[in-house]
Amino acid sequence: MSQSSHPRKTRNQQIYYATTQRASKQLSCSLSKELRKKYGKKSARIVEGDTAKIVRGEFSGVDGKITKISIPDRGVNIEGVKKEKLKGDKFDVYVHTTNIILTALNTGDKWRINRLEGKKATDSRPEVKPKIQTKQEKPKEEKKDTKKVTKMKTKKGGNEE
Repeated sequence: MSQSSHPRKTRNQQIYYATTQRASKQLSCSLSKELRKKYGKKSARIVEGDTAKIVRGEFSGVDGKITKISIPDRGVNIEGVKKEKLKGDKFDVYVHTTNIILTALNTGDKWRINRLEGKKATDSRPEVKPKIQTKQEKPKEEKKDTKKVTKMKTKKGGNEE
């Protein structure tokens, strides 16, 4: 039988036998109501530095920053979420992405924010754009003027000889 006749088998294969690159893309999580209104999206890809709240499971109600993302475990580690071993050592617990909600985003990645706002990912941010333009415009104009002057001088020099 072909796999198309068994959608569950196909879905499980996409999830559990995915390449590392595809599996990392699957690590997305739902946004809080405020972020949904702001960006107009229901979910976003998880990045280290985002702030999340656990809504289901043993650690429900815990808020914290995402410190680690584990692709093989398909989960994230959040600050303050640890378990204790019998000997007293503490270890990180990976919470599945379906059990958390993003409450604040790490805005360090401008490409990601542009994608969430629905703009082209390569567009520059409006706050940064004017500063860059003013610095780059003046030197370019000066360079163009000097090139024109040198070309004219060489032409005149060639005509006079």
